Amino acid sequence: MKLGRRLAALGSVLAAGALLVSCSGGGGGSSAGEVEGTLDFYTNKGAWEPDFEALNPLSEEAIGIDLDIASYSDQPQYEAFIRQSFRTDESPGLFTWATGPQLQELVDEGLIAETTDIWDEAIEEGWVSEDLKQYYTYDDKQYCVPLNIAYWVMYYNIPIFEENGIEVPTTWDELMDAAATFSDNGVTPFYTTSTLFTFVWFETLVAGTDPELYQGLETGEVSYTDPRIVEIMNTWLEQEEAGWFTDPGSTTDPATMLNNGEMAMINFGTFFSGSLKGVGMEPGVDYGTFIIPAVDPGLDKTPVPVETGPLCTAENSPQRERGLEYARWWMGPEAQGAWNSARGDVPFNPQAEVSDEGLAELGEEIASGDYELVTRYFEAAPPPVLTVALEQLGAFIANPGDPLPYLQTIQDAADAYWAEQE
Repeated sequence: MKLGRRLAALGSVLAAGALLVSCSGGGGGSSAGEVEGTLDFYTNKGAWEPDFEALNPLSEEAIGIDLDIASYSDQPQYEAFIRQSFRTDESPGLFTWATGPQLQELVDEGLIAETTDIWDEAIEEGWVSEDLKQYYTYDDKQYCVPLNIAYWVMYYNIPIFEENGIEVPTTWDELMDAAATFSDNGVTPFYTTSTLFTFVWFETLVAGTDPELYQGLETGEVSYTDPRIVEIMNTWLEQEEAGWFTDPGSTTDPATMLNNGEMAMINFGTFFSGSLKGVGMEPGVDYGTFIIPAVDPGLDKTPVPVETGPLCTAENSPQRERGLEYARWWMGPEAQGAWNSARGDVPFNPQAEVSDEGLAELGEEIASGDYELVTRYFEAAPPPVLTVALEQLGAFIANPGDPLPYLQTIQDAADAYWAEQE
């Protein structure tokens, strides 16, 4: 776990709650209603801390607010810390979270400040599309603002493609042929991991085969032991047994692995561009991206998983007004252009300047109408189901075999969850 400056002394999540009650309010030192000053910002994206800090001079000049960042890299501990903070008088003025059921849970408990007026202004200014609003709307009101938007696509090592005479695949069959060729030539085709991002290939295979089947898992209308899901998992098993994936236990940074040529491709969110630039890779020269073709060529539109992470303000935070003011500024083209420059994300604001031509072209292609956005599995699955699914898919990746026992364990969790919703 990486701790930011103000949290360095915290020994445990439970201790954090007690300390929050007694501390003075961190770097902000604000009282309710004060807008300008230092805003305490909590995030689970520890690797992004330098990028957030890079925007401080701009926000301080524009709205008189800078961030004092406390970052975590351990997801469970971060979630526990945030939930604990709501029980104190130091709930966060700004923090990152996840959309979907995880955000809805906090909204239902009245813990999140409403942002409807910020969304209304942003849409009127043309800063954000109506489509994105759905991820932040509960009972016709909006909560939080987008931290980012990321499309899950395929990154590839350009020199390795060229050395093996491989063109960018435009169909699923071409992608499979490319993987077979790489494998025959001694190049591992795809990246995989047995921790956290264990859902990625599962998501690609299921959504690309049948988007309605994929969405049925989200709503509980489809069982994880459905024969169609089992068949998809058996396809994945064949690919595992063919040696198409990297060592799932590798602790090497995936950006470094792609740079070193340890695999030809990696399925990741578009925020990965920042990591690749961080290891010295140049877009269009060292790496490129392409939208993963649908498994079923008969689909009218190619599914593209999308995630949008929120920036939220706690309703009872002593820095509530400061947090909302920062959120309002974050939606504008100035902040989004700077964020694209610092992080390399695709900006959700179409008026923002995009420095990465490849990402700009990718965004334009996805907006062409030929693609169907589907919610990333991490946000689509109910949290209790997601927790078990990440573990079981990770176990399958680490020990490929009959997928049915893994799927049955996930379905048991799904059955328990949906029974509680009745």
